[in-house]
Amino acid sequence: MDMCGWMRTVTIGLMMISLGAWGSVASVGAASPSSVLIADQPSTAPHAILKTKFGEIEIVLFQELAPKHVASFVKLAKKGFYNGTIFHRVIPGFMIQGGDPLTKDPANRSRYGTGGPGYTLPAEFSKIPHERGIVSAARTADPNSAGSQFFIMVAKAPNLDGNYTVFGQVIKGMEVVDKIVSQPRDPRDNPLERVEMTVKIVN
Repeated sequence: MDMCGWMRTVTIGLMMISLGAWGSVASVGAASPSSVLIADQPSTAPHAILKTKFGEIEIVLFQELAPKHVASFVKLAKKGFYNGTIFHRVIPGFMIQGGDPLTKDPANRSRYGTGGPGYTLPAEFSKIPHERGIVSAARTADPNSAGSQFFIMVAKAPNLDGNYTVFGQVIKGMEVVDKIVSQPRDPRDNPLERVEMTVKIVN
């Protein structure tokens, strides 16, 4: 099952894998989820600006929480890897997903959700809950299979907590995310019209 399909299975409550089988969840020191806020991020934390036809989405990246995922995202963004990719899966009440290089070519529509950067990242799970505005890494059933794909939450999804790597949070532009998630879609949750992005890293 591709990353998109696996996430749909999770959200509709059909996932049968025991959380215990995935190993322990990494701790964020002694901090509780509610105490790890955007305001706690250092002034040097990188930000990503995602430009779309509906406006801009600004994300603060949690490099101390998920250093490998943030380093990969920043590296790929600076190379222009994400430019021209689309949000290929939108599920109202759940999330929007993007970051698949295959989506640059509309001819690959049947393969959307299966592409990546050519490498995978080890899981960097934390106690940060998957709430509205959280940015997390998409993956397959293998916890260590995340690559370039990511998703932005539009609502809470506690069943993802501790099972997907949170590496950022939207600080501006959630109205853009809401616009994207409301786009008409096909039976595979692909938007009928392309919503392309360009990604720029700023500090």
